[in-house]
Amino acid sequence: MSNRPRHLYEFGPFVLDPAERTLLRGGSPVPLQPKVFDTLLVLVQNGGHLVEKGEFMRAVWQEDEFVEEQNLNKNISKLRQALGEGAGGAKYIETVPKSGYRFAAEVRTVGGTGIGELVVETRPRASLVVEEERHGEATPSDRSAAAVEVAAANQAGRAAAAPSLAATPVRRLGRRTVVAATVSGVVMLAVVTYFLYQPREAGMVDSVAVLPFVNAGGDSELEYLSDGVSESLISLLSRLPRLKVIARSSSFKYKGREVDPRDAGRALGVAAVLTGRVERRGDGLFISVELVDARDNTHIWGGQYNRKASDLLAVQDDISREIADKLHLHLTSREQQQLARRETVNPLAYELLLRACLYRRRGTTKDRMQAVEYLRQATDVDPAYAPAYAELSSLYSGLVNNLLLNPKEYLPEAEKTARRALELDEGLAEAHLAMAHVKEHAWDWAAAEREYRRAIELKPNLANAHIDYVYHLIIRGRDDEALAEARRARELDPLSQSANQAIVHGMILAGQTNQAIDVTKKMLELDQGNPNTHWLLAGVYQRAGQYPEAIAAYKEAIRLGDTSADIEVALGAVYAQAGRPEQARAILRRLETGEEYISPVGLAIVHAALGEREQALALLERACASRDQQLMWIGVERRFAFASLQADHRFNLIMRCVGLAQ
Repeated sequence: MSNRPRHLYEFGPFVLDPAERTLLRGGSPVPLQPKVFDTLLVLVQNGGHLVEKGEFMRAVWQEDEFVEEQNLNKNISKLRQALGEGAGGAKYIETVPKSGYRFAAEVRTVGGTGIGELVVETRPRASLVVEEERHGEATPSDRSAAAVEVAAANQAGRAAAAPSLAATPVRRLGRRTVVAATVSGVVMLAVVTYFLYQPREAGMVDSVAVLPFVNAGGDSELEYLSDGVSESLISLLSRLPRLKVIARSSSFKYKGREVDPRDAGRALGVAAVLTGRVERRGDGLFISVELVDARDNTHIWGGQYNRKASDLLAVQDDISREIADKLHLHLTSREQQQLARRETVNPLAYELLLRACLYRRRGTTKDRMQAVEYLRQATDVDPAYAPAYAELSSLYSGLVNNLLLNPKEYLPEAEKTARRALELDEGLAEAHLAMAHVKEHAWDWAAAEREYRRAIELKPNLANAHIDYVYHLIIRGRDDEALAEARRARELDPLSQSANQAIVHGMILAGQTNQAIDVTKKMLELDQGNPNTHWLLAGVYQRAGQYPEAIAAYKEAIRLGDTSADIEVALGAVYAQAGRPEQARAILRRLETGEEYISPVGLAIVHAALGEREQALALLERACASRDQQLMWIGVERRFAFASLQADHRFNLIMRCVGLAQ
């Protein structure tokens, strides 16, 4: 049991615990997003004093050079809602116009080193942290108290937020009157005892990465099994709103590599790393796992499971519960139910789902179609298996969006399978994400947003939902929200191309093209051979008006193997913008006479870049009449490729057709 002193902050009916990163009201947790919690902590630790906006930026967003003042305003607004400010409610946060914010409530600090030895400190509104004393020096006890407050913030275990809080300049403290007191009231005693004197073997961890489990048998045919166990554990733990769980696409960057948990923890921004091995022995499975504190490489917990293959789902549930217990997450009853919820599923159907996920991740058209086949088999084997229907629906939508399946045939299939998944399990986040895709294809934007929000509510760590929601917001012209959502996606999936692409697109729309170029170049440093990243860089250069650089980057993407019609459209448009119309027209002729289907929207982009308004509008009208799926992106291109068309009333009619009229 640790004897390190800890502080809790009390105000009104609330108890704030910096070490556990929890806010309680009457003993019940108040959910706060990580940055919102950090904002509250800065306010409380400076209670009664003005905290200027610049100080917030340094304390809460120190490592994020692209943060905007609007992010702070949104955090303050969310805090006021969480604290119950409003008509008839207590006033906790005061706004000082053009300067910053002040925490107005009286704050009590409760601390202790052992049971029955509590220290309670009452501070008036303006004396929680006082200005530098007259002689500019703090007493040793003052410095010690300051160190305790910083240590409490650092114990949070968040790789991004804890250093930023520790680096915040701490004002020297004046003399305090500290009195020993007995905390009266059964509720307060229970709360303090619970949070102060729980065992702390896990070092108060609130973020974890599940690295890809090793296929110990070495049989490549069973690779789906080790990958599937890892991915399933990520999915299970992602149901817990107070635990940051890194998405699969980032954690699987370490597949097949010897990894130092400290290095992985730093790169992924987590305090703990879970590793494991899976081996199939006849009809049995042997699974070993180890949870390591990535900050000091110490062992938190390990376990071994020798079960029948048919018990795989139960084993994963056991591991998840063990992790939650060892990390002392103090789950609410609702969170315990979330973690415990499991479908009764045919083991063969589950195995087919794991195989489908393996093929889907490989990414080629052939592999994705094989994944579709495995998912169809899974739903045949177990017609009540909701996750298989949800995955199948999302695959259908993605293949339609990439022009690899006929939308007239497969969009109805995507909707049917998404609805089936929701009928079977309304609480399945992935089913709501699948339905969000369906609603977007139907241009029902309000319904799509409801589904995105529901998916994120059910599984806050579902990185794909955050990433897809970014583009939904971009399409609808809500650029500030899109950039904030993109940052959340990158926090959950820091190494994935998709999350970083979302950040880049958000920066472009925010006019931060130089920063977008820098981020994309850093992505290229990690993977020079990825044509998608060269395409992304070309797009940023194009938006910035750097046309020669854009042309070179598009050509490099083509050289690396991207021969799609979409990149030909982009290259044709930038040729036109660069004053090279002959090259642009040559690409147009090739696209119009080729055998591959070309969306009228793509052709309209090149015509618009050439200044041919009538041809561009006619093509967009044709796309509207046929409900061409690529027309959904007109919400983005109206500010770029189609900016010159917006003054024409026909363009507004097309926007109305898609449901995006301003």
